[in-house]
Amino acid sequence: MTQSQAEPVRLTPADTQAPQALELRHLRYLVAVADAGTFTHAAEQLFIAQPTLSQQIGRLEQLVGTPLLHRGRDGVRLTAAGAVLLDVSRDVLSLVDHGVSRTRQAAGLGRPRLRVVMPRTLPGALTVSTATLLRSATTAADVDLVWMDMPLDAGFSPIRQHHADAGLGWLTAGPGALPAPLDAMTLGEFDPDLWIPASHPAASRGTITLTEMASLQVIHGPRRASPGTYDRWLDVLRTVNPHFAFTDPPFRHSLPVALAFAATANPPAAVLTGRTATAGISPGVIRPLQPADTGDMIRVSIAGRPLTATAALVWNGDLPRPLQQILFDTADGLTPPVPASLSRAG
Repeated sequence: MTQSQAEPVRLTPADTQAPQALELRHLRYLVAVADAGTFTHAAEQLFIAQPTLSQQIGRLEQLVGTPLLHRGRDGVRLTAAGAVLLDVSRDVLSLVDHGVSRTRQAAGLGRPRLRVVMPRTLPGALTVSTATLLRSATTAADVDLVWMDMPLDAGFSPIRQHHADAGLGWLTAGPGALPAPLDAMTLGEFDPDLWIPASHPAASRGTITLTEMASLQVIHGPRRASPGTYDRWLDVLRTVNPHFAFTDPPFRHSLPVALAFAATANPPAAVLTGRTATAGISPGVIRPLQPADTGDMIRVSIAGRPLTATAALVWNGDLPRPLQQILFDTADGLTPPVPASLSRAG
């Protein structure tokens, strides 16, 4: 019998279902170990004995039929199979928690909960204003407000996959590009800050062209902090220089160090930041701290504003209406008198 004539393989129900002994606690244990990096730290966070946790992870590996973790002196690393199950576990646990929460709310048990992502890469004034309005609105509505610290990609995956209910982030394309069931309202447009060496010809003009910028080494990032915006800006710069690539900052949270590094680089480099990184620094010249004779860095604008980013409050459209109303009212309070609603709802 040839391969094309072979009988199709039919899987029994047992082959297509999770092992019957698999429990949600096994998935929670795997997530805890992966996040903590060691069995000891995970056991402390779970308030169980370390041998018990190790035994249960071993049981999980036995149930799925393959190792999930590489164990070493420095901690644990996921195997390829473990990485797959970790992603699935996060999705399953998030959906279960979301479903239980909605069930309790429908039964009149407990307070509703609103989980909001507030990334670190946003303008400080916008973050503070949003947090203040959300806190007031949730308090008035008797809703628990939970802040979450995680990056948001261009598709707002954590919100779409129910890891969070809403988030403040950057739209990298038109509102119609948001995947269903997301809804959003725009909050304003923001330009990044670009610092260039004082010796650059554009420094005296106060404005630099995109072509001039793409010819420089530009320190920006890291990508994981805001992958959607990072990738969009990279695409824009590659329209004038196909080989352009950003350089990671020497220290993520120190603008003075990044500027000092750029001023002394050979060839000199520029520094591209978000508005929050330069909060409180006046436009103009900033002198590197050490040594004193390394040169100056000057903040300039980018001609044509090609890297303008639109901030938006985004939420999952399947949220209960009272929670959606809180988000809508918050965004409405942050926008100009005529808010630009991007909601898909008709």
